[in-house]
Amino acid sequence: MALSNSQYNAILREYERLQAEERSELAERREEVFRRIPRLKELDRMAGNSAMDRFRRAVKSGTDDAVQGFSEEVRRIEEEKARLIKEAGYPPDILLPRYRCAKCRDTGFVDGKKCTCFQTKAIRMLYARSNLERIMESENFRSFSLEWYDSERIINAIGMTERAYMERVLEICRDYVKNFRNRRGNILFQGNTGVGKTFLSNCIAKDLIEEGFSVIYLTAGELFDCLAEVRIDKTEDLAKRELFDYIFSCDLLLVDDLGTEVVNTFTSSQFFYLVNRRLNEERGTVISTNLSMRMMRDLYTERVTSRITSGYDIVMLYGDDIRRKKRIKELAEANRQKEQ
Repeated sequence: MALSNSQYNAILREYERLQAEERSELAERREEVFRRIPRLKELDRMAGNSAMDRFRRAVKSGTDDAVQGFSEEVRRIEEEKARLIKEAGYPPDILLPRYRCAKCRDTGFVDGKKCTCFQTKAIRMLYARSNLERIMESENFRSFSLEWYDSERIINAIGMTERAYMERVLEICRDYVKNFRNRRGNILFQGNTGVGKTFLSNCIAKDLIEEGFSVIYLTAGELFDCLAEVRIDKTEDLAKRELFDYIFSCDLLLVDDLGTEVVNTFTSSQFFYLVNRRLNEERGTVISTNLSMRMMRDLYTERVTSRITSGYDIVMLYGDDIRRKKRIKELAEANRQKEQ
């Protein structure tokens, strides 16, 4: 999942459109306000004429005497403008540009670097061009069902039924989203295949994307492939290098199926670097895996599991493969329909 050149240029065109819209909207606001308050237009003209007049006199005299007192004159003009705007019932910023992003002023860049809003647009575009957006439409908190979890058998390890336990897990996930703006926490989902790890990750992703946070979803294989292409192969592919940057800078990184990738010395070292850096920079990460903590320690070393156990909420999921349960139910319903 990486931006193509055409997608990159599409985002730049989006910024150009936003800037053009704001210039047009500002011109309309100024025209309306000046029509209602003619004195404001006169004050605007006065400030511009005064500045030009003082500049000409300074050039002609070769001194800065003409410039002295200009700031005081401007202050008086701005105070009168503010008073007139307030008396007319307009907001104080009525004559100022209203940027969608105040940090970059709708340019997409701050000090030559991509603004966070650029990254958010890029990630949203990536999802719009992939099937993940469609998946999140069906896998979200509203569609999450507890009916697939047993409500009778007590699990000795937790002293409650699967369903009762999953009610608590669901609350943990909702709280994670609710508190994300103030606390970029981390979650490690552990459990067998089909118990809801990826589903819950998608629930969290959908809500945070809707709140405007930048979210990247990658399988473990996709993640380490990208890291290898940039770190080892030194790829010059702009899209790959941007994805590499997003992996470390996005608000939330989702890593699915950890342990299914080829694990080697590079993988282990990069996984520690990723976990450690995102923890230090207080960026949220959600990882799902079938591995136990012992298996993770054996694959990725003790220092990796140490950072995870100290910096992540470890959430173990229990139950049987829900996908298998759904298939059995669908087959049963299909057979019943045939018999009718």
